Amino acid sequence: MMAPVLKPDSAALDRAARLLAEGGLVAMPTETVYGLAADAANAEAVARLYAAKGRPAFNPLIAHCASAEAAFAQGRFSEKARALAAKFWPGPLTLVVDAIDTTTVCSLARAGLDTLALRVPAHPAARTLLEAFGGPLVAPSANPSGRISPTTAGHVADDMGDKVDLILDGGPCSEGIESTVIDARGEMPVLLRQGTILPDAIEAFWPGLEAGGSADRPTSPGQLLRHYAPDARLRLNAGSAQPGEALLGFGPGEATLNLSAKGDLVEATANLFAMLRKLDESFDQIAVAPIPVEGLGAAINDRLVRAADRG
Repeated sequence: MMAPVLKPDSAALDRAARLLAEGGLVAMPTETVYGLAADAANAEAVARLYAAKGRPAFNPLIAHCASAEAAFAQGRFSEKARALAAKFWPGPLTLVVDAIDTTTVCSLARAGLDTLALRVPAHPAARTLLEAFGGPLVAPSANPSGRISPTTAGHVADDMGDKVDLILDGGPCSEGIESTVIDARGEMPVLLRQGTILPDAIEAFWPGLEAGGSADRPTSPGQLLRHYAPDARLRLNAGSAQPGEALLGFGPGEATLNLSAKGDLVEATANLFAMLRKLDESFDQIAVAPIPVEGLGAAINDRLVRAADRG
């Protein structure tokens, strides 16, 4: 049975909060991508979420909180981690910290780890839903594990409409890719996943940023080698399309679809997943034009490399 798709007015948000309290699954908009929300404290609901996504249980989930204060009540934050939170929350930043003994985020959601991934989303519907629910919600991208993340309610309905209880339609996601993830447990911050908050912005508040993370033993989402993947094969850094290929362009020039004809990385980031989905509907092979590696281009290239990986 297909889930209803509702605009996030007060009645729909109240309904969503009730469903979540009963152990249900609700697709909610965030500024990054659409998330598949479940009660972070309810292991049965989290197990249902893992099953709905086909997600490996060793891959931990991000717990979303209504405010920084609510997040601080779940994990152990250093002064520098709190400074990052003060600067970038609400927003597309996830911080990995040590869980405290009284955390309400269940062990299954943490993949059995002593760490906890937390963020405070900026989307008003997500914030209102979190406030109405009154506790953390785990909310990985609302798509089958490893596939292209959804940036519209229609994407969620296509992928998981029969596996969720309700879809809240808050319009297209403004950021278009998942949050930046920082391991904030040590003396120096560690970049676990690229996002729209750039390394230079992190460095300005906490110098010494290092790259890290493991596909074999992930401490946060987005570290698996094959991720964000269409059915079509991707050929990266392509100057032109070969016979039978679609061309996902960037910058001036002809293309089947163009991430940004004017070469704007912000526009390209917002369009990435939606355009990959569109091309995947009609083509078995997709050539992708070169994307600059500076700034947001690093996050785009990270997603493309993972999408192209065939193991």
